[in-house]
Amino acid sequence: MHIVIMGCGRVGSTLAHILEDKGHSVAIIDQSPEAFRRLRSGFRGRRITGFGFDRDVIAEAGIEQASAFVAVSSGDNSNIISARVARETFGVDNVVARIYDPRRAEVYQRLGIPTVATVRWTADQILRRLLPEGAEPLWRDPTGAVVLAELDTGHAWVGEKVAALEEHAGTRVAFLSRMGEALVPERDTVIQDGDIVHIMARADDLERVNAAVAARSGEDA
Repeated sequence: MHIVIMGCGRVGSTLAHILEDKGHSVAIIDQSPEAFRRLRSGFRGRRITGFGFDRDVIAEAGIEQASAFVAVSSGDNSNIISARVARETFGVDNVVARIYDPRRAEVYQRLGIPTVATVRWTADQILRRLLPEGAEPLWRDPTGAVVLAELDTGHAWVGEKVAALEEHAGTRVAFLSRMGEALVPERDTVIQDGDIVHIMARADDLERVNAAVAARSGEDA
């Protein structure tokens, strides 16, 4: 695929290298020529100086042949405008915009522009490390209503079936991490010692799920 990236910061340059290593052609746009110093010397993609929401600039980057457009500059407005130009003017279906303001992310998601709300995501990752107990979000949708969370089941659920956990906690098990590998369980899959349980749930339901699992652990103790 040909992929156009707006923003040659740490994220943009890292994406460019990864995509090129995977065999894709890449064009990267940045308003500052100095930003391209982040690219390795052997980078074969195109470097275009300018603004990603300028039609002539993204046309020079090959947007008409692009399968995807990524906007990861430091400005929310620039990212979303560029993504909309790529989608609405040039017909690129696969667009992603990085947004720092989670409130904006929700609005743009409803407009059909997939977003990554970095502030919310970063805060969630830090909380998972500061407060490892219970279900802390690994991912949440842009509205913040639905989350993927890691659930601390302790030893009380070892030997029990996934169906029993779902029924007791009133939640849905998305997958298990077992010995470093992900496993999509069946209802009769038995939870083993060392398994990490990941659930999909409403954000406002996590406290209840935690309490239900903790109560079972307390009873067994």
